[in-house]
Amino acid sequence: MRLLVVEKDETLNDLITKALHESKYKTDEAFNVKDAMYFLDIRHYDLVIIDTNFGLSEVFKFIDYAKDLYPFIKIVVISDDPSIETEIKVLKMGADDFIRKPLNFDLLITRVNVALRSGKETHIKIKDLIIIKDEEKIIYKDKESFLKGKAFEVFTYLARYPNQVISKEQLLDAIWEEPELVTPNVIEVAINQIRQKVDKVFKIDTIKTIRRRGYKFSYPKE
Repeated sequence: MRLLVVEKDETLNDLITKALHESKYKTDEAFNVKDAMYFLDIRHYDLVIIDTNFGLSEVFKFIDYAKDLYPFIKIVVISDDPSIETEIKVLKMGADDFIRKPLNFDLLITRVNVALRSGKETHIKIKDLIIIKDEEKIIYKDKESFLKGKAFEVFTYLARYPNQVISKEQLLDAIWEEPELVTPNVIEVAINQIRQKVDKVFKIDTIKTIRRRGYKFSYPKE
């Protein structure tokens, strides 16, 4: 899983990042909201930690942008504001958790783990198509098929973001532990397996190739 830390205080940003690394999370750092939004455009994150020291209006703008782009993304807001009113506002705006500073890093990691765990769905249902994650099984009406390994992960990832164009680089970064060690051709292999094991079996079209940009999940047809 990859996390994004959005914190203008470089020392605190580094401390949060270090704590996340020690818990085996991959992270990126942003020091302003504009850069954080740019990171979201080029890379998928499972969770973002953002500080209210950017101002609540900027934080709310970021939450809206992130949730619109990736509906399943988790947002943890940290703040030195002691008021309960601010916490309520932030949670109502779509944040998944609110943690006050000074940070206890053990507590922060625990809350991050809980937020990520609560976001794990066991299956995805889109019309008549059901993806069973634990079994790597796809059900369509009265038929079922199995798609194994990375091909299943690619299929599931695309299905979570229907009608969004996802580049090969984004898929590599989201699914492979060390994306720099594999070539983009592995994505083409996975897409071919999806078309053989899903589209051909069920006689439907699920993945559309967008030339020079990537792929998108397009079932049911737009």
